[in-house]
Amino acid sequence: MKDFAALFSRIDESTKTSVKTAALADYFATATPKDRLWTIALFTGRRPKRTITATRLRIWAAEVAGLPDWLFEESYSIVGDLAETIALVLPPANLDVDQPLEYWINYIKFLSALDDDARKKGILAAWDSLPGTERFLFTKLLTGGFRIGVSAKLITRALAQSTGQPEPQLTHKLMGNWTPDTATWETLIEANDPTADQSRPYPFYLAHQLDGFDALGDPADWSAERKWDGIRGQLIVRGGTHHLWSRGEDLMTDRFPELAQLTDYLPDGTVIDGEILAFTDETPLSFNALQKRIGRKTVPKKLLIEAPVIVMAYDLLEHAGKDIRNATLKDRRAILETLVADVPKTAPLRLSTSLPFQTWDDLANARDQSRALHAEGLMLKRRDSPYLAGRKRGDWWKWKIDPLTIDAVMIYAQAGHGRRANLFTDYTFAVRDGNDLVPFTKAYSGLTDAEFGEITAWVRKNTLQRFGPVRQVPAHHVFEIAFEGIQASPRHKSGVALRFPRMLRWRRDKPMDQANTLDDLKEMLATYG
Repeated sequence: MKDFAALFSRIDESTKTSVKTAALADYFATATPKDRLWTIALFTGRRPKRTITATRLRIWAAEVAGLPDWLFEESYSIVGDLAETIALVLPPANLDVDQPLEYWINYIKFLSALDDDARKKGILAAWDSLPGTERFLFTKLLTGGFRIGVSAKLITRALAQSTGQPEPQLTHKLMGNWTPDTATWETLIEANDPTADQSRPYPFYLAHQLDGFDALGDPADWSAERKWDGIRGQLIVRGGTHHLWSRGEDLMTDRFPELAQLTDYLPDGTVIDGEILAFTDETPLSFNALQKRIGRKTVPKKLLIEAPVIVMAYDLLEHAGKDIRNATLKDRRAILETLVADVPKTAPLRLSTSLPFQTWDDLANARDQSRALHAEGLMLKRRDSPYLAGRKRGDWWKWKIDPLTIDAVMIYAQAGHGRRANLFTDYTFAVRDGNDLVPFTKAYSGLTDAEFGEITAWVRKNTLQRFGPVRQVPAHHVFEIAFEGIQASPRHKSGVALRFPRMLRWRRDKPMDQANTLDDLKEMLATYG
């Protein structure tokens, strides 16, 4: 744990990629195989489940520290992170136990099987055995909230330095449904066969936002298609079965059971990159229809009928068991077209249509039709491009439509977390309804640090009431809220819910009585919902 804490400190204290990479490479060169594996797992989101609630940890920490609850809560609100607050307020540890990371992971798993009294005793004993940073990390693992500013690309770069293997090969190895309980360092990293796991997907190729056509050159070098508004996924047909992975490496196979029939029509050794869409009468439905199925492990028959799904195929990554990502898009597309043509229309697979265009103006006209087709915009791909891993600039571009916007009034503010713990950055917004204000969304991104600082100073001077960490403020400041979609929601007082709301700008030029109304919001729902 001391070595892991030292690694964490080196990474946390620097913003330089080279420093973080070197720290990881040094760690991988000296740590035990199991600790290396757990470190990769933790840094790529495969952390243990929460062992104890945050409420109990706060109560126990305040008790050990000899602090009244209100003082601990005030400290927490200032620090902004529970594990850090606990590490700071607890008295120094009486012991200094030197055990590997693997030991403490297993210790946490052991605690999860105990009753509350035994669990409390075990947690307090651990706190008394670990110094500052190690105590902080142990508490983070307890809460299941371990996150650190390390990208998967940085992990693979450090592994490449440490093992001498190519980065793309390591990126592929780290994909899939593995955990340190189901894999070893040897089988995951050292083994030469990256397809040993039949369900393992390939790293997704991601596009940059298009800002202009100047650098693209001749339109004839490019293909274009709709950027469909669903869930990006990879359909894998190997070993007589299928698997479906999201871009976030979430295994979604059981959530879309109708896709199982594709094993009857697609040859073994096929991997398709595409979009999971709610789809009926040869027409994509809105994301709202698909959202009803997101997060469900089992899908009732009624929902299967109301929101059937398809795979809208974009690209072909594996054909006849062979990785074809280095082939040109034109060649991959030709094989994909042949595969899809052999699949009957009754099956849940369609080919994303290539849009004909001669000029960039033609594409602009096609983009303008996106919202009516429940699409997010267009994708532009160079015809001779390979399928790369991660977000690469040059060959793939996304040209999204402009977001929907509405002017709203801030009525509540709450402090952020981490480096924003001393700033009020999380706001609740309302629209006008006669003489009343109706809250309808929250947002916490889109402003500059200077603007957050200015609003924070204003909130502190103008707080009307406090509700725990939330402060009610006068209905004075108007903000333009941008969002990608709108849907009906009986759970919200306004009757609507927004998709990806964020602050587009602070409307200093608008008084509160010029903000939008609830009727405006409902009109947008009728038009775009």
